[in-house]
Amino acid sequence: MEDVLEVYHRPHDPEKPLICFDEGSKQQTKETRRPLPAKPGALAKYDYEYERNGTSNLFIFFAPLEAWRHVKITDQRTMIDFAHCMRDLVDIHFPEAEKIIVVMDNLNTHKLASLYEAFPPEEARRIIEKLEIHHTPKHGSWLNMAEIELSVLQRQCLQARIPDQPTMIEKVGAWEKRRNAANSTVRWRFTTEDARIKLHKLYPSIDVS
Repeated sequence: MEDVLEVYHRPHDPEKPLICFDEGSKQQTKETRRPLPAKPGALAKYDYEYERNGTSNLFIFFAPLEAWRHVKITDQRTMIDFAHCMRDLVDIHFPEAEKIIVVMDNLNTHKLASLYEAFPPEEARRIIEKLEIHHTPKHGSWLNMAEIELSVLQRQCLQARIPDQPTMIEKVGAWEKRRNAANSTVRWRFTTEDARIKLHKLYPSIDVS
């Protein structure tokens, strides 16, 4: 925990951007009946029944100090998908960075070995050498600011029924563009000192008698 908190309080360094990485999913649902359109004094009406139409995975990259986020939507979240996200981070999103500091949880696919599953050894090593990974502790995913941003995405964009992946990509892309243009971010205030006071029960007891 203190490792992640220390990372969050490092001064901003454009050569070493901080990226919080997380993932979620959204079930796609189709309407089974045509909604009744809105009329003066009445909202549109939708039937409670729906047709399931698969699920999309949402990988989110969130740079709080740059007030930037990007969501990559895929069919699944395998080791290969994770590896491609890390390559996108290095080659597309922050190609000029000296080192990219990445905070993520301990999901079983979130490991550097995944890159060797996806790419030849020399390519995997090239990507890994640009990354500095910091994992949140077990049951400590709340320490990942990307989880907060995913919650915002859910509230602002994903609560309505979305019928298919192309529609989801369009809606999420528009949300992402608005958030980035507004320089929206998360201002993290929880410190190591706070943790030692408020979460003291999580620390080992030392008998100094």
